[in-house]
Amino acid sequence: MSKRTTIDARGAFCPGPLMELIATLKLVQIGDEIDVLSSDKGSAIDIPAWVGKVKHEMVEIAEETDYWHIVVRKIK
Repeated sequence: MSKRTTIDARGAFCPGPLMELIATLKLVQIGDEIDVLSSDKGSAIDIPAWVGKVKHEMVEIAEETDYWHIVVRKIK
């Protein structure tokens, strides 16, 4: 059964949110989803680009009032 982990990286600057995502992906199982909350607008570009490069799955990306909500699924 897959689970969901949240990284609250609001207030951190690039590449902080991406580095937290990379570290968390090493700890979760295939099929698990990670929610990244980031107030750094660069995360909305950097995280999807990295996820595509390493072949995980972008589930959702949404701009909230004062932060980005990015959901990534571990594929491998």
